[in-house]
Amino acid sequence: MSAEAKNPDVAQLSYEQAREELVAVVAQLEAGAATLEQSLGLWERGEALAARCEAWLQGASARLDAARGQQESPDSGE
Repeated sequence: MSAEAKNPDVAQLSYEQAREELVAVVAQLEAGAATLEQSLGLWERGEALAARCEAWLQGASARLDAARGQQESPDSGE
């Protein structure tokens, strides 16, 4: 089962929410106080959050590319 499937609520997060939680997860992992089982859960959550952030960024990039494409269309005189 993928990290996203184990963390379905991640799909509802904004980019900022996912990034903020990812930073917190990384801090918890770096602190090293979690048990192995907790660390695995945090790692899976972090993977899901990172995937959500990447999806948001890819979507934003696609929107920018589309906007640039409209600006460079033959109707604009370029």
